[in-house]
Amino acid sequence: MAPPQRGNAAFPLVSEGRLPPQPPAPGATRAAIHAAAWVLTLCTLPALVIVPLTLYQQLTLSVAIFIAALVVNRFAGRFATLALMFMSVVVSSRYLYWRITDTMYMDHALDLVLAWGLLLAEIYAFVVLLLGYLQTVWPLGRAPHPLPADRNAWPVVDVLIPTYNEPLAVVRPTVLAALSMDWPRDKLRIHLLDDGRREEFRAFCEAVGVAHVTRSDNRHAKAGNINAALKHTGGEFVAIFDCDHAPVRSFLELTMGWFGREPRLAMVQTPHYFYSADPFEKNLGTFGTVPNEGELFYGLIQDGNDLWNASFFCGSCAVLRRSACEQVGGIAVETVTEDAHTALKLHRAGYDTAYLAIPQAAGLATESLSGHVGQRIRWARGMTQIFRTDNPLLGRGLSWAQRLCYLNAMLHFLYGLPRLIYLTAPLAYLVFGASVIHASAAMIFAYALPHILHANLTNSRVQGRFRYLFWNEVYEAVLAWHIFRPTLMAIINPKLGAFNVTAKGGLIRRRYFDTQIARASIFLLLLNFIGAGFGLWRLTWVEEERIATVWLNLAWTFYNLVILGACVAAANESRQMRAAHRVTLQMPAVVHMSGQASVACRTFDFSASGLGIDLPAGMHYPHDAALEVSLFDGEVEHRFPATVRFSRDNRLGLRFEGLSLAQEQALVRCTISRPDIWSRRWGRHPRAGAIGVLAHIARISAVGFKDMFAHYRDAVAGRLRSPAAARRSADSREST
Repeated sequence: MAPPQRGNAAFPLVSEGRLPPQPPAPGATRAAIHAAAWVLTLCTLPALVIVPLTLYQQLTLSVAIFIAALVVNRFAGRFATLALMFMSVVVSSRYLYWRITDTMYMDHALDLVLAWGLLLAEIYAFVVLLLGYLQTVWPLGRAPHPLPADRNAWPVVDVLIPTYNEPLAVVRPTVLAALSMDWPRDKLRIHLLDDGRREEFRAFCEAVGVAHVTRSDNRHAKAGNINAALKHTGGEFVAIFDCDHAPVRSFLELTMGWFGREPRLAMVQTPHYFYSADPFEKNLGTFGTVPNEGELFYGLIQDGNDLWNASFFCGSCAVLRRSACEQVGGIAVETVTEDAHTALKLHRAGYDTAYLAIPQAAGLATESLSGHVGQRIRWARGMTQIFRTDNPLLGRGLSWAQRLCYLNAMLHFLYGLPRLIYLTAPLAYLVFGASVIHASAAMIFAYALPHILHANLTNSRVQGRFRYLFWNEVYEAVLAWHIFRPTLMAIINPKLGAFNVTAKGGLIRRRYFDTQIARASIFLLLLNFIGAGFGLWRLTWVEEERIATVWLNLAWTFYNLVILGACVAAANESRQMRAAHRVTLQMPAVVHMSGQASVACRTFDFSASGLGIDLPAGMHYPHDAALEVSLFDGEVEHRFPATVRFSRDNRLGLRFEGLSLAQEQALVRCTISRPDIWSRRWGRHPRAGAIGVLAHIARISAVGFKDMFAHYRDAVAGRLRSPAAARRSADSREST
């Protein structure tokens, strides 16, 4: 693939080409150095992994390597990261070799079964760790490629916006934002693909001048909807957006340049950015303070995949070359994750893909945890279906790196059973006295602790801005049971399962505890509480040489309780009463009121229905006062009628009143369609220390326990009251 070109000041080039530029060196010398390094590594690594050591020798080696890792971690640069990955692989490989060769001698059949269950879970985690290092070893940091200066040479682009049952209020901003994209009008064709076949959508499309496309059936869901539209459109390129993903004006200008540079480029993908809180962020109160579940994939993994020409199509916020898409039969319909499967087919056909880690569109996150779980179930089922029906390890057309990147994407969704094993493994010893690791606590400490510490240290360095430590355990623990069953069934019969649409734009009118989603977490909590009780009881009579083993399993159990408490907290649904989500944004504005001088001010947030204004000191406007507010699209001023909803402490809350369609489109251009509105927020989370992160999760866990006990206390009390009183109590909670 040709090297990326240097971007402008707004999007500085992180790296040029697939590897950053290296200092010049004679070719023969460089080759000799590389060969010597590889030979040394290949000779040293097996020896470090398999050499037998006594307990004290192992402790000494572990301490020495960890001190070296701490020292290396203080240095910036890619070489330090590679060194940390190497040390982590050595320590983890040594641990796994020790587990397989020294700890699997069991006296009882039950011990052997449980031990193999834990070992297989650890092997799975080790493989995912290695593949994760491969994917993130050198994020490409691709920059936009410039378009030709002659706009007449720019190609025709069809913009496809599929929708099924989403309300028009969700779809309108996306269509208006697509109309605002900076692209020649005669080369931009926008199509709303309405599988709901709704009259109000047809009328809206007619009013704004976009095509309203329907079909006679809904076969193959979203993939079928797009494929049907491909047959009736003719643009050289196709941009696809989910109906809630509103693009910024610069989307096509930033993504299209690479297609002119690389004739075999089939797709350019950009991140999925969400301006509303997902269920974890909303229910746990972490929105804006903790990287959300998807930031690791879009912020780091996709950028790392791009090094290996293995970036995936994610179903939205992407541009595809029509000829390439048609060559592989259009959007894949064989699985319920049509996007990733389409990318796999493109790569098998010899096409390239690219990833620009610059948010160029934003949408709505799922509102409820149940909706979030349903979406992840579909992803897990679909990736498992691909693994069974079009395994990337088999067949032609893929490089070894592409095969491994796809493999890791599919293996990731098989974490259900391993995570359940980790959440219950210490109970085998605490409750039944079964030994799942045939070794002393000291030996486990000497081998397992370095493995855990190095993996966390390395991942913290690599993932720090996109995923905090321990949060992965929370996300996976919530989903583990729910995705275990669908993935198991997809392995057995990949044809099972149907496409489910993720609901967007809904309201949650009252707080409630989602017992259906939390049931598995509560059951695991109960098991771990029982295990902790048995562990404390064992401390009173167990032999002295086994006390350390009891404490080790108790510590593991207490950690599981913290994680499960956070899972329960995530199931306590918070209210979501805003039909239009507010987004923090500071930009110039002017307030105009009849009979008063216009006042220059700045906004502090906005939504589709209103605006927050910071006024100069001493300014005040009465409640319900009618006024106009000006916003600016570059040098162009747009006025919007509004009403004062609150005015206090020099802050003004405005609600827009009776916007015309032209004003609505102007508001989109001034807000969600601004080129830099999402990119300036991307990857801005500060790095966080392990102790601080764990303490934060522990506080959330405590709230989860409190809310769970309060829910069941109220449920029991409600059963004891008269039916009429119970109804009055329910009505009271509904009103609040």
